[in-house]
Amino acid sequence: MQVHIQLQVVITMPGLGDIRIDQGASGTGIARMDDMTPSVYEEADGAGIGSGITKTLGVNTGTTIEVTPSDAMPAGLTARFAYSKDADGGNVNDKAAGGPTNELGSGYDITVEAGSELTGVDGLTLFPGMSEIEQFQNATTTNGDRSEKTYGAKYAAGGFTVGFQMSEEETGQTGTTSYDNTYYGITFNVNDDLSIGLNHIESDENSTTPVTAEADSLQASYTMGGATLSIAEVDITNRNYGTTDPDGTVISLGLAF
Repeated sequence: MQVHIQLQVVITMPGLGDIRIDQGASGTGIARMDDMTPSVYEEADGAGIGSGITKTLGVNTGTTIEVTPSDAMPAGLTARFAYSKDADGGNVNDKAAGGPTNELGSGYDITVEAGSELTGVDGLTLFPGMSEIEQFQNATTTNGDRSEKTYGAKYAAGGFTVGFQMSEEETGQTGTTSYDNTYYGITFNVNDDLSIGLNHIESDENSTTPVTAEADSLQASYTMGGATLSIAEVDITNRNYGTTDPDGTVISLGLAF
């Protein structure tokens, strides 16, 4: 029997902010921005039918120290800096999938979220992020370090929330050189209990045989008391950048006690 213990410690320092020490218990750095578009249940490729699409991962898989300054930031701005001495450590949660498998060295992520207090537009949030990781290089498979960046926006007005995001990853590989992703989502609160939404992601794998993988999900969520019923109709194209196109309906029931 093997026992895996995931450690996450958050230290709050008055006047400075939070310092998080994380061993893969939750998404840190740019991994928390793997898909920031609004949804009523899950991301387009996370609603029960996996797509194998590669998203931003950053230093999240290794033991990470993340700093979130507080008093030094203007109102409406949240900035985070994450660092890992060994970015290819194991991670057993949902952020573990995707990205090339290499011997990674040290790396850092920088993420920023600017809310309406800073943008000056009620309901508007802007969010860029970047990641740079050293990578063991050899002439046959790896010829550079790994870098990622993402940027997007969300806007909420009335019962509607819309979001758009793009991300890019340079793998440093000689075969599959990069991924370019585009996401969008829109949700609508019909009333206090019922919400509906549509989510989409498409990912261009740039390689000797380029492939575009896509995931679409039409979702609805209904809350009654402590119970939440969620339904997602999911359609995948070119799963794992291959040739299979699975689809299906996912039903989830959550209970709060």
